[in-house]
Amino acid sequence: MKIGIMSFAHHHSDGYIQCLKNIPGLEICIADEDLSRAQQQAETHGVLLMRTYEELLASKPDGVIITSENNKHRGLVEMAAAQKINVLCEKPIATTLEDGKAMLDACNKAGVIFMTAFPMRFSPPVMEVKKHMDDGDYGKVLCFTSTNQGELPKKYRNWFVDKKLAGGGAIMDHTVHLADILRWYLQSEAVEVYASTNQIFYRNEVDPDIETGGVVSISFANGVFATIDCSWCRPMNWPTWGGLTFEMVTERGAVLVDAFKQNLTVYRKSMPHPTWSFWGSDSNMGMVKEFITAIKQNRAPLVTGLDGYKAVEIALAAYQSAQTGQPVKLSV
Repeated sequence: MKIGIMSFAHHHSDGYIQCLKNIPGLEICIADEDLSRAQQQAETHGVLLMRTYEELLASKPDGVIITSENNKHRGLVEMAAAQKINVLCEKPIATTLEDGKAMLDACNKAGVIFMTAFPMRFSPPVMEVKKHMDDGDYGKVLCFTSTNQGELPKKYRNWFVDKKLAGGGAIMDHTVHLADILRWYLQSEAVEVYASTNQIFYRNEVDPDIETGGVVSISFANGVFATIDCSWCRPMNWPTWGGLTFEMVTERGAVLVDAFKQNLTVYRKSMPHPTWSFWGSDSNMGMVKEFITAIKQNRAPLVTGLDGYKAVEIALAAYQSAQTGQPVKLSV
């Protein structure tokens, strides 16, 4: 099987290529509009370099992982779909609902897999709680309070704080993961979104129109409500780039989950601050393996393009609410 990576603009691509390298019998090819960046990756990982996206797609990989800037996802997804090639697209899948819908339509018309990169779906603690929910162990779910906090991501790639390329700031970057988990857990759609944003963190390091902090409140059709703290509030010397936690309150008690808890804190004289060394299972690997398995079995992946679209819908409603100061209704 051959898998391609299109663009290394997103820092998650660094982890995805490492996952691909650790899967036996896989041929890897890469391309990037920044040829020097692609050449560096090819030399580092010993993979096949294609000079253009067109050349990569013409080599007929079984699937591609798209990790470009957010507003460039549509063009690359449509290119891959036109060549009947399966797609795993980084989140958020789009910066507008129009682009998201066009991507869904292109993949549906071509009959190819369209999977959204939501690795937290493959986090063992997150999956374990989902299993207990489905088995009825917790009883009725009442509400959630959740966080997806991190450093200012321009530490890894500058375009994250470019509104045109990223589609927004902390809300666009961090809301979608938890919005997806909530929809998956509850098997219910969001019907109302209310949000408040701020620029308390990193005020002097971003443009005035980029929010660095925010809280999003979501009401679901089944009556459950949830909050998401999506802030870039961690200091730049935080041990890792992000995190994801939630507390779920049910009629039988509360469940607390920290998806990044499986780590050791490492201190070295050569490092300016401690880092985390993760000893647990790799959620990225679980996601990449699911993409490959779905291709082999010619079936829909566990996380679909529609899941990505619905998460973007919630994020964009949050922006509308923050701008107007009013809750935003969503059609189910």
